[in-house]
Amino acid sequence: MEMSQQGPRGCAGSRCVCADSTLSAVQQLDLLMGCGSGTPDEEFGRQEGGGSSVDKVKLRKLVFANSPDVQSTRPGGGTPEPSEPALRRLSHHLLAHYQKGTRPVRDWRTTTNVAIDLMVYAILSVDEKDQVLTTYIWYRQHWTDEFLKWDPARFDNLTQISLPVESIWVPDILINEFVDVGKSPHVPYVYVSHHGEVQNLKPIQVMTACSLDIYNFPFDVQNCSLTFTSWLHHIRDINLSLWRQPELVKFDQSVFMNQGEWELLYVLSHFQEFSVKSSDSYAEMKFYVVIRRRPLFYTVSLLLPSIFLMVMDIVGFYLPPHSGERVSFKITLLLGYSVFLIIVSDTLPATAVGTPLIGIYFVVCMALLVISLTETILIVCLVHKQDLQPHVPEWLKHLLLERATILLCIRDRKKFSQSRMQTLDTSRQVENNDSTAKPTPYVCEDPRECGAVGGTRSAPAFAGRPEGSAALQEVLRETTAIRQLLEKREEFRDLAREWLQVGYVLDVLLFRVYLAAVLAYSITLGTLWSVWRDA
Repeated sequence: MEMSQQGPRGCAGSRCVCADSTLSAVQQLDLLMGCGSGTPDEEFGRQEGGGSSVDKVKLRKLVFANSPDVQSTRPGGGTPEPSEPALRRLSHHLLAHYQKGTRPVRDWRTTTNVAIDLMVYAILSVDEKDQVLTTYIWYRQHWTDEFLKWDPARFDNLTQISLPVESIWVPDILINEFVDVGKSPHVPYVYVSHHGEVQNLKPIQVMTACSLDIYNFPFDVQNCSLTFTSWLHHIRDINLSLWRQPELVKFDQSVFMNQGEWELLYVLSHFQEFSVKSSDSYAEMKFYVVIRRRPLFYTVSLLLPSIFLMVMDIVGFYLPPHSGERVSFKITLLLGYSVFLIIVSDTLPATAVGTPLIGIYFVVCMALLVISLTETILIVCLVHKQDLQPHVPEWLKHLLLERATILLCIRDRKKFSQSRMQTLDTSRQVENNDSTAKPTPYVCEDPRECGAVGGTRSAPAFAGRPEGSAALQEVLRETTAIRQLLEKREEFRDLAREWLQVGYVLDVLLFRVYLAAVLAYSITLGTLWSVWRDA
């Protein structure tokens, strides 16, 4: 280039010459447009032969676009800027030639080891009738995919990426106890690290078959298993292992929602091999979920009302045996207990396998109420049929009024003995009176006949007064009949008193037996339920 007299950069005549080649194209263009006597646009127009202003702008844009400074900031320049983000380039790099239908190993003899983990989040329902357990778990698994490895330095030090789960190979691990597909949320992505480790984390609502033992209801403990295994691949292709230590899995309740009817005790893990044929074996990882029912609700709503009714039945024995109120009271209790059983029938678990012990408890309590009512009816019938009852047998008097009173520690047993002696004396006196009353001439109308029949005592008395003998005889006859009636009534009263005493002693005896049976039954059930609750 030629140098002008105006300095290192200038113009000579109508020809603009740039003296410094180190200037950028934009600076040279500004210098070129600034040469001349007029404005840059006028000078530029003179040099180009009077071009329009639009051509000047186009020329400026063309020079600016072809300048090295601008080209250095575009892709393909000296320091090229990436055409797309690192995540997209890495995803395209990994999935461009990936085959998700093949197990991701370079050597087919290599076993893919899948580590799994389980955390129980909630116990949703326990269906005793259908033997189904519904749980909500957090399931995790990870394995190594040999075709999903990369160098982090090539992708902006990116060490982890999330990929669609439908685009990569996923092991076919299922739960053997599945009976229905739950409403589990779909997680569409998995995490992949640059070493090829794939982590698949997802929540699952599990509806599994479980053998539920409800004999100890409401103090029952259930043990249900979740068996994870590959449905197709053998153990030489896919092997299973535990992600964490078994002790950490056993007592992990960090995510469990412990507010429902069931509480989580622990989760046991066990690995085993399952073989269908002699040559084929599958890897299985079993998780035993052990849960326990909270019995407070059932104790308050089922056991306590039944206990209260049984206590009222026992208290009903203190009503007098000869009172008819005891029968109506016990019938009312029996009807009330029947209504109670109808109400609680929907609460009790129903299975075709067995009956819970609490159901047997209710049936036995119903039977005890029936026995109590039967005993009350027996005592009332024994006491109230006075006119048709014979004398109390001597063996029964000896057994109940003497031996049983000592055995039962009845305080007024002396009164029973005294009344028995008085009854014996009264019966003897009645017999003597009957024997002495037989020769009395109350049945004779003629005094001479009475004298002939009755003897020498009555004949002189009536011989002197024949006119008043008829009225006197009538009075004597009526008096004798009244005396016999009173004696007969007293005899009936003594007889009824004897049977009442027998009924009282028998009632006490049956009450003690009934009370002993109820207490033994209650203690047995209480002991069993306490052992099951604390087990």
